[in-house]
Amino acid sequence: MAIGAQSLVLPRHLLPFPSSSSDQRSSDSFSTRRSLSISCKTSSSSSSSSSILPDVEPEGRGAAAPTRGDRFLERQHAKSAAEQALKKEAAGRKKTKKTSAVAVDSSSVTCCYGCGSPLQKIEADAPGYVDPETYDLKERHRQLKTVICQRCHLLSHGHMITAVGGVGGYSGGKQFVTAEELRERLSHLRKEKALIVKLVDIVDFNGSFLSRIRDLIGSNPIIMVVTKVDLLPKGTDMNCIGDWVVEATMKKKLNVISVHLTSSKSLVGIAGVISEVQKEKKGRDVYILGSANVGKSAFINAMLKMMSYKDPVAAAARKYKPVQSAVPGTTLGPIEIEAFHGGGKIFDMPGVHLHHRQAAVVQAEDLPLLAPRSYLRGQTFPTSRGDVAAAAGLTGFSLFWGGLIRIDILQAPPQARLTFYGPRALKVNMVPIAEADDFYQRGVGSVLTPPTGGGVDSWQGLQSERCLQIRYAGAERPACDVAISGLGWVTVEGVEEGEMKMAVWVAKPVEVFTRAPMPVGGAGREWYEFRDMTEEEEESRPRWYF
Repeated sequence: MAIGAQSLVLPRHLLPFPSSSSDQRSSDSFSTRRSLSISCKTSSSSSSSSSILPDVEPEGRGAAAPTRGDRFLERQHAKSAAEQALKKEAAGRKKTKKTSAVAVDSSSVTCCYGCGSPLQKIEADAPGYVDPETYDLKERHRQLKTVICQRCHLLSHGHMITAVGGVGGYSGGKQFVTAEELRERLSHLRKEKALIVKLVDIVDFNGSFLSRIRDLIGSNPIIMVVTKVDLLPKGTDMNCIGDWVVEATMKKKLNVISVHLTSSKSLVGIAGVISEVQKEKKGRDVYILGSANVGKSAFINAMLKMMSYKDPVAAAARKYKPVQSAVPGTTLGPIEIEAFHGGGKIFDMPGVHLHHRQAAVVQAEDLPLLAPRSYLRGQTFPTSRGDVAAAAGLTGFSLFWGGLIRIDILQAPPQARLTFYGPRALKVNMVPIAEADDFYQRGVGSVLTPPTGGGVDSWQGLQSERCLQIRYAGAERPACDVAISGLGWVTVEGVEEGEMKMAVWVAKPVEVFTRAPMPVGGAGREWYEFRDMTEEEEESRPRWYF
């Protein structure tokens, strides 16, 4: 029956609200809310008013709000996914609308917990590849975050598989990403409010320091962690080393809060870093930054191990920890790690690739030879065992450090000595300069290694010459260190006064540094002098811990 224009009057007990004056306001309020909800529903479906109301759910507030690290990671994943989509489109591959939508949506991108690459099942020789059957099974059970990619699985079993183009003279399979692209992925740190933990290798202090670190992180505070101090020669006084590191760091004029001498292998100094991070993070996310192969993943694993004794969150994070390997570029994307009880994340960032380090010129199979396995033991020349140069001095001799370095001594006082500190796999050979060229041609790849194996055919030789003129101030302390980027250093010592001239030959991109001598070994504590400072200098100077 049609009601028409007649009004329908309901009994009082069927009314939604009582008709009292106080309840009338509630009824008005209800009507207002009802009309608002209808208005929202109408406006959301109207194209003309779509800009008024958002199409997505609110991000949350307070504890539920995403951290800066969450937003940073989403941007990185979105950019990585977009780049993959563009590459596939350029190659002429057809993509469905569903595939395209998934590629751009950062929330759907799940990354390998070992290297940070987006997981995929299409290209077997690309990073992040997972067997399709395994991928589908884990995706169906929403367990992709527990999956490690095929490349990381091989790396963890000792295979040398690069994924960064332009690093070394080898192809390493498919070149997935360039060193410039990895550096660009770190550029967002300039705009983030973050705590930076910057790692430096004590064996390659100058080569791994990242001289342009401010271009990456802006004015964010830095906790500087010096790794691999357990490799320093026996008898080294860490008080001298700590002071030496701080003096070198202050010349860089960075916002360094503190300096920590650590060993990820023996866990020395790790507890101090954890304490400092907890004290200084103040709600910020923590980013682990350093050059490629400086030991970031090993350091994070050591941190998680120490924290897991008291923190169940860190204990859970250890199950899916970043992969460690000797290959530069093991980490290809930001790896997010829930590490702190009560909130806060650690991000293992891709290593900054430096073209001037030795790792950039050798083959993949030679990379382990550049990494010292035990404490350094200096090789001094001339020795006291009747070398030809022992009586006449070093003048007129060439010293080959493996097949990677050649040092021609053009002029030196008779008492001059050179002590080599680096991997034990690199032996030092000394021949007269007149015979050096022929000796190198015959010995490279056999007596002079690395390069080894197939790397000899693609080895470009020692093309870059650096001429050094070193003046002595006295015999009480060494004159200086000649540091080879990515390898180690040579200490020049043993003369009262005089001048030494040498020519250092290296592969073309490798850099040679001269610096104040590092006080290593038992003799280091005897000649090292602590600088007298004013109260103002002591206050502005970062503290160091061991």
